[in-house]
Amino acid sequence: MAELINTEDFKTKVFDYVNNKEWKYEGDVPAVIDFYADWCMPCKMLAPTIDKLSKDYDGKVVFYKVNTEEEPELSGAFGIQSIPSILFIPMEGQPQMAAGALPEAQLKKIIDENLL
Repeated sequence: MAELINTEDFKTKVFDYVNNKEWKYEGDVPAVIDFYADWCMPCKMLAPTIDKLSKDYDGKVVFYKVNTEEEPELSGAFGIQSIPSILFIPMEGQPQMAAGALPEAQLKKIIDENLL
């Protein structure tokens, strides 16, 4: 299952955007972050897919969830304007954002081509 993280978790596990100007991923494996809200119907539809992928890629990619309602500072730091928004974080290079409840096949393609 994807791990629910808050702003402090994000700063230690993903990126300390307060103290660092240049992107530096803190993780040991690539990551996928689902920015969502509890009231968002497309987010609810995406949640089982994110949990399935977290099992499929266990040990290869870590999956996090950020509740945009509870973490407005973090959402703002990444310019989240629509949800769900999914941040794909490779070990090297810049992260990429995708908006919308993407189908499982498309998510797998992005992960396989950009993160592994």
